[in-house]
Amino acid sequence: MRPVTRLVAAALRLPAARTGRVTVTRNLPVRVRDGTCLRTDHYAPDLAGAPCVLIRTPYGRGGPVRLLGRLIAERGFHVVIQSCRGTDGSGGEFVPLVHERDDGLDTLDWLRRQPWWTGAFGMFGASYQGFVQWAVAAEAGDELRAMVAVVTASATRDSTYAGESFALDTVLTWAELLEAQTVPWLARQWELKRGQPRLARALSHLPLAEADRVATGVTVPFFQEWLRHHTPDADYWRTRVFGDRITDVRAPVTMVSGWQDIFLPAQLDDWARLRAAGARPRLTVGPWTHGSPGLLVAALREGLDWLDTHLAGRVRPERAPVRVHVGGDGGGWRDLPDWPPPATPTRWHLRSDGRLDRTPPDAEAPDRIWYDPADPTPSLGGPLLVAQRAGAVDNRPVESRPDVLTYTTEPLPAAVEVVGPVHAEIHLRSELSYLDVFVRLCDVDRRGRSWNVCDGLARVEPDRFPRDASGAVRVPVTLWPTAHRFASGHRLRLQVSGGAHPRYARNPGTGEPLGNAVTLRAGWRDVLHDGEHPSGLDLPLAPAPSTAAR
Repeated sequence: MRPVTRLVAAALRLPAARTGRVTVTRNLPVRVRDGTCLRTDHYAPDLAGAPCVLIRTPYGRGGPVRLLGRLIAERGFHVVIQSCRGTDGSGGEFVPLVHERDDGLDTLDWLRRQPWWTGAFGMFGASYQGFVQWAVAAEAGDELRAMVAVVTASATRDSTYAGESFALDTVLTWAELLEAQTVPWLARQWELKRGQPRLARALSHLPLAEADRVATGVTVPFFQEWLRHHTPDADYWRTRVFGDRITDVRAPVTMVSGWQDIFLPAQLDDWARLRAAGARPRLTVGPWTHGSPGLLVAALREGLDWLDTHLAGRVRPERAPVRVHVGGDGGGWRDLPDWPPPATPTRWHLRSDGRLDRTPPDAEAPDRIWYDPADPTPSLGGPLLVAQRAGAVDNRPVESRPDVLTYTTEPLPAAVEVVGPVHAEIHLRSELSYLDVFVRLCDVDRRGRSWNVCDGLARVEPDRFPRDASGAVRVPVTLWPTAHRFASGHRLRLQVSGGAHPRYARNPGTGEPLGNAVTLRAGWRDVLHDGEHPSGLDLPLAPAPSTAAR
């Protein structure tokens, strides 16, 4: 073992290495069916019969990925790390999700021709490195013995257009990140040191069709396409999602995610489909954001355990199928037999004077807010691509704005544990036909700080949600699922607003096309909470804390 990997392995409490000798061959040319050459590194342990772990990535083969390759190889696996086409020396053009099936299957054919091939392989990776796993998983056959899918999903369309809005911050930040890999290292460091002012300007720029050039200096083709092909029935996405064949996947899958991850709802959809097909995947969800260090450490430990068990055939201690971290005071890790666990659905009603309680309303006047897309309600924390800005933060600055309504319970006489899917139902009336409804659940501590727990947004357009005789529309909002314990003396708070910019693209209020909209129309909206329009929040209450995890 190298001193660096020995120190890292000890710090991360990884399983003991099986070899200290790893031979690394870099920049191998793997030629795929259309003649494109994909640059590939091979980490070979000096162990006979070692199976293979494949990692395909658009983020380069150096830095942390290089360290990851050596750490896995030292634990008894051949590791093959390949740069996706158009990235880090690989030929062709990088077009997200388009070539990953063919390139992945052709790489598998290349693996079969290697003298060290044993007939078995696994896949490992986070985010896009997980998308490429799903692209080939249904056709890889019995040779695929294990998948480690970290903060990822088989389909990205619904995450890109969460609530039928547009995940502007995530998509544009990712476009900027990919483009930054093509500029000199010193120039990139200078941009980061200055706080990425170009990206900040781009997130506020209209029309959105120009935002990629503001952020990166060039037109980013996939960003332009994602602006154009945003309708649910767009043919564009049918060849770029892999969920339709997820039930054909036979390899054991372990999933690792975080409660504040951008892909969590989609990843849990994958879990549900695998379980419905009779598979026995494993799930770990912790107190993490998309790129938080704790997530990466947990994913490496969990991934090595899964590869040991299902790829190398080594006996490992069994654990529960589901392990989740319950946030809040008095929370902690819980072992569960399945997801979601049994829970009691409870409705918390929006009431007059900013109250949130269990008593249904009768006759109450609505609450009115003015939303102006020229001064959009800002997003604060939550599921974002950049870990430093994501997660739970004190929401009092945004709650003090006049365009945000809050509904708060009395201090809780006893702790309340919420574990499972979360939904809201907001009845409103507006002079605008095009608008967004953003809903966020917060935990208000004894000091009055309001910490976001989970949230969701729904985009309202004509005919999407029917209006009643009074002109009111019932808007169902699916929030991120959660596992959180609201301690005794804390309060539940629900925010209702007209958006969360730039996490979601602002709704211009006009119905103009997503990429071309420049006209901004402000307007009033009334949030209704009466007997005929019972706006509320539906929470899954856990019957009792589960047995703590080992």
